Amino acid sequence: RNAALDGVFSHLLFALSLQVTHYKQYPPNTSKVYSYFECREKRTDPSKSRKVKYDKTVFYGLQYILNKYLKGKVVTPEKIQEAKEVYREHFQDDVFNEKGWTYILEKYNGHLPIEIKAVPEGSVIPRGNVLFTVESTDPECYWLTNWVESASRPRQPPSPTETLFFSVWSR
Repeated sequence: RNAALDGVFSHLLFALSLQVTHYKQYPPNTSKVYSYFECREKRTDPSKSRKVKYDKTVFYGLQYILNKYLKGKVVTPEKIQEAKEVYREHFQDDVFNEKGWTYILEKYNGHLPIEIKAVPEGSVIPRGNVLFTVESTDPECYWLTNWVESASRPRQPPSPTETLFFSVWSR
């Protein structure tokens, strides 16, 4: 069974490749990880080739991602097995945190033990400020924080579009 072909989203396959092995890189006895997402580069640095176009950003789209992909039962035995196979092929090694995801499945019935805090959707925020934070509520799932933070970033983010509209509208 291939969840991607069935149209069933697998959050376990949505994180960046580097997130898959992060759980192995934390120091022993890590129990808490706190992550945040911001719109970087407060102002244009003359030494950079890329120029920052806007001083502010409109924060928008996180509620959609949370409700569509992170709400309810996210982890299933099928998704764990599929992720294990996909990542084994991708990395040519068994690096997937099967034990951690199985723990979430068994202890939380597949619901993610996380807390996300964010500025209100539609807020106009100066660059360089935190837009949302992610924290695991279970010390055994400290590694989940950065996985979720990475996967919560939209791949085609609505915030830049909203920022452009706001910039034009506010002139």
